[in-house]
Amino acid sequence: MHNIKSIRENANQFDKAMARRGLEAQSPAILELDEQRRALQTESQTLQAKRNEESKKIGQIKKEGGDAEGAMKAVAEMKDQIAKIDEKEAKLANDLNNLLACLPNILADEVPDGADENGNVGLHKWGEITKPKGPDHVEIGEKLGMIDFETAAKMSGARFTLLSGPMARMERALAQFFLDTHTAEHGLTEVSPPLMVRREALFGTGQLPKFAGDCYNLRQRADVYVEKLSEGEFEEYNLSSEWVLVYEDHRPKLFKYNTNWLIPTSEVPLTNIVADMIVEEEYLPRRYCAFTPCFRSEAGSAGKDTRGMLRQHQFYKVEMVSITAPEKSKEEHERMLGCAENVLKKLEIPFRTVTLCSGDTGFGATKTYDIEAWLPGQETYREISSVSNCGDFQARRMNARTRPKGAKDTRFVHTLNGSGVAVGRALIAVIENYWDGEGVVVPDVLKPYMGGIEKIK
Repeated sequence: MHNIKSIRENANQFDKAMARRGLEAQSPAILELDEQRRALQTESQTLQAKRNEESKKIGQIKKEGGDAEGAMKAVAEMKDQIAKIDEKEAKLANDLNNLLACLPNILADEVPDGADENGNVGLHKWGEITKPKGPDHVEIGEKLGMIDFETAAKMSGARFTLLSGPMARMERALAQFFLDTHTAEHGLTEVSPPLMVRREALFGTGQLPKFAGDCYNLRQRADVYVEKLSEGEFEEYNLSSEWVLVYEDHRPKLFKYNTNWLIPTSEVPLTNIVADMIVEEEYLPRRYCAFTPCFRSEAGSAGKDTRGMLRQHQFYKVEMVSITAPEKSKEEHERMLGCAENVLKKLEIPFRTVTLCSGDTGFGATKTYDIEAWLPGQETYREISSVSNCGDFQARRMNARTRPKGAKDTRFVHTLNGSGVAVGRALIAVIENYWDGEGVVVPDVLKPYMGGIEKIK
């Protein structure tokens, strides 16, 4: 979310920042709505002051034995006028908030310009690529009989996977290894968060309203209901979403529903831990990690990465989230990148790290690093982790603040998130990098989690 005061004072600078995102000038529409809204606020306040004055006169007129009917009528009319003005102001405020909520974060100055992923800039590489091209994870999984796309599709449709036997165990082993490394070596606190969240939580991290099509929502029937319904009563309720008509025992009842959303990543619940809070700076940074399934509709990605497990509607990920004081977030960004790279080094998976350009940086990020693992089956690097600094963008949406010890004034925290790492894609990388023609050799760091299995075959 953006600071309207800052846009008023630096409109040209704000438009230049949006231009880096490929957007035309946004400040004219924003400032016009803001000006209209503030004019209505002033009008309402002026009229309210006048109404207060007239109200005082009514008492004086009555005290003197005069006829106050005319003055009372004028005051009542002013009350109606104020209500209409306030209603218009509230609508404009809502329109302004909706406009601001759909605009991306301002990029850091050091983010390279570029239209798409081709403009990303390499940072460094790790590990030697010595393994020749071989079968990809789909061929290997089918050969071993432990990755089944057909059965998963029968149950759930496309972009789901059924793992079995030692392959399913290796997926679990990867998650445990990542969590153990992050908690024991990197100082993160493990969290087991809810997998369903309210709309406000997704708004706070930036998925809503702009990316509603990428998320799955659910409706839960609440206990509140209206049992007796007479003709015409339906208009009193919002039947399109919150209220649903059902029949029980052949009688109509109106039940209220709550809408929850499946998390697209555990970044959502982890970051929202500090929503609507003031965290004392002495207790920052807060560093969390979680292993959860993630649910994404992948709207707009038709035809992209449809083969295998690269892009799924349901997948597992170990997520990292940090909450910091504003001046510490850049340093924390580099630290989080090191945490994600470290688990890949321990797995001995070759990777490269890139800085995303302006056209490839996500909606809520001010700067993002991508870590891409080498996949011999495709003879290319593929993203396995994104580590982003969001500055105060999410904190403004969540109203998450901090203050120094003993101070009165607060300021917004900075939030960061990163995959530590995507479990499914890490499994792909292990399968393809550790395939020896007969089976998948278990990496040394995973052996303590595999119950004595040293090769999946």
